[in-house]
Amino acid sequence: MTEKLYHFIGGERVDGTSSRFGDVFNPATGEVESQVPLANANDVDQAVQSGMAAFQVWSKMSAPRRSQVMFNFRELLIGSMDELAAIVGKEHGKTIADAKGSIQRGVDVTEFACGIPHLFKGEFSSNVGGGIDTFSQREPIGVVGGITPFNFPVMVPLWMGVMAVACGNSYINKPSERDPSAPLFLGELWKKAGLPDGVWNVVNGDKEAVDALLQHPDVPAISFVGSTVVGEYIYHEGTKQNKRVQVFGGAKNHMIIMPDADMDQAVDALMGSAYGSAGQRCMAISVAVPVGEGTADKLIEKLTPRVQSLRYGPWNDPEADMGPVITGQAKERIEGYIEQGVKDGASLVVDGRGASLQGYEGGHFCGGSLFDNATTDMSIYQDEIFGPVLTTVRANDFSQAVKMVNDHEFGNGVAIFTRDGDAAREFANQVDIGMIGINVPIPVPLAFHNFGGSKRSKFGDTQMHGPESVRFFTKMKTISARWPSGIREGAVFSMPTAGS
Repeated sequence: MTEKLYHFIGGERVDGTSSRFGDVFNPATGEVESQVPLANANDVDQAVQSGMAAFQVWSKMSAPRRSQVMFNFRELLIGSMDELAAIVGKEHGKTIADAKGSIQRGVDVTEFACGIPHLFKGEFSSNVGGGIDTFSQREPIGVVGGITPFNFPVMVPLWMGVMAVACGNSYINKPSERDPSAPLFLGELWKKAGLPDGVWNVVNGDKEAVDALLQHPDVPAISFVGSTVVGEYIYHEGTKQNKRVQVFGGAKNHMIIMPDADMDQAVDALMGSAYGSAGQRCMAISVAVPVGEGTADKLIEKLTPRVQSLRYGPWNDPEADMGPVITGQAKERIEGYIEQGVKDGASLVVDGRGASLQGYEGGHFCGGSLFDNATTDMSIYQDEIFGPVLTTVRANDFSQAVKMVNDHEFGNGVAIFTRDGDAAREFANQVDIGMIGINVPIPVPLAFHNFGGSKRSKFGDTQMHGPESVRFFTKMKTISARWPSGIREGAVFSMPTAGS
C-alpha cells in the first residue's frame, strides 16, 4: 500500500482538507513511494493561525532561551545525519555523500543561528543632543513563509527557516511536492528540540498553496528558492501584497580556464561542480570557457575520458558519482536539450543519453554529457538545463570571456582558474555576478557570510543566511529618550538638531 504523507501544523501531523494528492517517486526506480497531500487555502490558513498563536509566545522569549533551542536542534540534526541522508537519497536521488554534504551546510547555518543573542544586538548612541540617547532594537515580524526547491530538501529549508525562527518568527515551509519527507522530518526534530508547537510548520502543495501564502494578509514575508520564471512571479505577486520578498532563481554558471591554470586542478573542479548531484544545483558549473585554442584543446582532451568514466547509480550505491535526476520529465527535458545542441551545430564529445542500469530500468538516469564548440546563441548555452551536461564555449582572450559572463541573463555564480593574481583580481572586479570563485569551483559562502546572485538570478534587496538574513526577518525600531533633569526650557518649534 502506498504511504500517505501529511502536513506538519501546530506540532501535529495533519491530513489537510483538499482531498488532492501528488505522487512521490523514487527516482532510482521510477516507482511511486508515497502520496503527499496538496494543500488548499484552508490548510495554509490553519498553519498561519497556528503560527500566529505560537508567535505570541516565541517572540517574547529571550534570545538566549531561543538560542538554547537552536543548540538542541543542532545536536538532533547531527545525530540524525544518516537517517536524513537516506530520506533525501530515496526521494531526490542524491548519493549518500552528496546528501550528507548538503545537510552539513544546513547544520552550519544552525550553528550560526545559535549566536542569535549577538546577532540581535542593536545600536546605542549616548547624548546625541540635549541629553537625548538614541538606540535601536530589532524585533521579529510574525509568520513568514519559505518556498523551497526539490534539489536541497534539507539545506534550503534550514537556510531560511532556522534564521527566521532564531529571530523570533514563526515559519511555514512549503517544500517541493517531489521530495517532502525530509522537510517533514525536520518538523519532528524541532518538536523534540523544544520549539513551541506552531513555530515551525510544513504545508505541502503546489501553486494553490503558494498563492495562498502570497495572498494571506498575516504573512508579511516570503523567501523563495527555485526557477527564475516561478521566482519572478512570486516576487511580483508578493510585493503587490506589500510583503517583503526575497527570490533566488536560476543560473548558468561559467568557469573561466586561463592558459596558465593548473589544468588537472581545473578538470577535477569541473567534474565535481558540473556532474555532482547530476547537475541539479543552482551553483553547478554548466559552462566551461577555456581561453585560447591551446587551452581548449588540452581541456577537452583531459575532460573527455573523465566524463566517459562517470559512474551513475542509485542513492545507496557507494561507488556512484551521481544518482538519477528527479523525474522522468526532467530526463526527457535534459535529453531534449542535448538533441537540440547537436542540431544547432555544437560538437557532442560525450553523449549521456540512453543511460540505463540493470535492476533499475525504470530509473531516471542520465549519463554525463560534454559539448565542445558551442556558441552563445545556442539553447544549451542560454538555458539552465539542470542536468549532467557541461557546455564548452571557447574564448579568444580574457576580455571575451568576461563579456560572455556579463552578457548572460543569469548572475548567480562564476569561477576563474588561473595562477595570475592580477587576472583574478580584474576578473572579480569586472564581472556582474553575486558569488565569485578564484580557483574555487562552487563559491557558496559559508553560513556567516551571505548567499545571493545578481541580474535575473535574484529578485529583492537582501541575501540569504549570514547577517543579511537577520535584517530580512526582523524590523527595526529606533528610540530617542530623554529623562527629566528638572530644567524646563519651554516649547521648541524648530526642527531638532544635534545641537538642540
